[in-house]
Amino acid sequence: MIPPNAPANPIPAPPCTIVVFGAVGDLTKRLLMPAIYNLAGSALLDDAMQIIGADHNVRTAETWRAELSSELESFTGDASAEFHPDHIDASTWAWVAERLDYVVFDFEAAADYGNLKERLAKSTAGGSVIFYLAVAQRFFGTIVDGLGRAGLLEESDGAFRRLVIEKPFGSDLPSARELNARILKVASEAQVYRIDHFLGKEPVQGIMALRFGNGMFEPMWQREYVDSVQITAAEPIGVEKRGAFYESTGALRDMVPNHLFSLVTMIAMDTPRSLDAEAVRNEKAKLLEAILPLRGADAVRGQYAAGTIDGRNVPAYTGENRVARDSRTETYAALKLQVDNGRWNGVPFYLRTGKRLACHQTTIAIQFRPALQQFLPSTPGLSATNILTLRIAPDPGMTTEFRAKAPGPLMQLGPARSVFAYDECFDEKPSVGYETLLYHCMLGDASLFQRDDMIEASWAAVQPVLDDWKSSKDPLPAYVPGSDGPSAADELLARDGRRWLPLAKP
Repeated sequence: MIPPNAPANPIPAPPCTIVVFGAVGDLTKRLLMPAIYNLAGSALLDDAMQIIGADHNVRTAETWRAELSSELESFTGDASAEFHPDHIDASTWAWVAERLDYVVFDFEAAADYGNLKERLAKSTAGGSVIFYLAVAQRFFGTIVDGLGRAGLLEESDGAFRRLVIEKPFGSDLPSARELNARILKVASEAQVYRIDHFLGKEPVQGIMALRFGNGMFEPMWQREYVDSVQITAAEPIGVEKRGAFYESTGALRDMVPNHLFSLVTMIAMDTPRSLDAEAVRNEKAKLLEAILPLRGADAVRGQYAAGTIDGRNVPAYTGENRVARDSRTETYAALKLQVDNGRWNGVPFYLRTGKRLACHQTTIAIQFRPALQQFLPSTPGLSATNILTLRIAPDPGMTTEFRAKAPGPLMQLGPARSVFAYDECFDEKPSVGYETLLYHCMLGDASLFQRDDMIEASWAAVQPVLDDWKSSKDPLPAYVPGSDGPSAADELLARDGRRWLPLAKP
């Protein structure tokens, strides 16, 4: 897969060593290694590249390679997997496998960082290194401190040293500020790549192309023409095996300050002066800083009850493994945002995300204002129109709903629909969304990564809601599995005379 922002004749990324902390974890197996495999298949990796897995679990290079090979093969034909190719190309995987090495690593042991430094000094890939933290959040600071003390983040002789840090980046505003400060004691902001895999998705990156590459859209992308925006990230699954993680996180922390706010910035930022990373991130930061602090009344939460989905009995959240039976953790969150700037003042942005909902759906729906002159007769009961919906998943594309003349001798309006599907227009190979992000990191292009001020502005916007929920003793509204969520979420929009667009299976 060739990343969409790569040159017309893409060049390999410069030689470097990728050190993967958390090498035997799920993220490495399910996302990171398939992305490296795809980049290798597109000839976007340098022949000198090396990959070192670092984890406390005892493995050898040979056993680690065998595990990754088996995992990669298991994805073939599995439509439920994020990466499901028809087959694994043996020569491509052999190219990757012969560059894999492994070290048993204690994240808290200074000697292990010293040994890693010695190993990197002998790397055939030169002095450039990417340290990828595919570990639990509690290890972020520990690893960064260890790298700093060992001098592993020092750059010299034109070589780079970069940190890739996964979400969640903090659990609230104070912890995000603390983590930023801890990292920036040992690394410069230019070395830090805070990753959000939503920004690696083709249709998300395509938002900029849609807005700024088409004269028919951008002039209407403002409050004079837009009534409201709805952003949805719904899943039919429960917390699965992530009960312990979810208990300390919840739907809001898990999805809103990172994934959903990334969609908000892409859809609502002002036009950057160029595609330069800092120009793009400056506009995103301005947008996030313009979000008015949320109040408790601007947010709704809920928790899924026991029920059935597709004929299967499913437990309530409080019946899931490793979840407290009296848990007050939300599995659904809905919010109303207001952006205080000239482009969006007065336009509400409604966000919702949740587990055990009607379907898998990630969409951005822009509701345009009706025509000023409403003199044409409409069909009674005509559904909502003037809606542009960007479909992020599971079927990437765009749907436009508008009104057209219904057949017949009278001038009568009826509903019409226009559909654009990515897979019908482009030959997109199976990918996990990390390919472009990794490629950009190796090139030193940070435009798809979060900056420290963006992280803190995101948490600042939702912090009042977190504080309100922490102090509240009100019972969490329950919702039926397979539904669109709690009724309280409907009331959030009803106060403004609006309603959610229904969740619908594709």
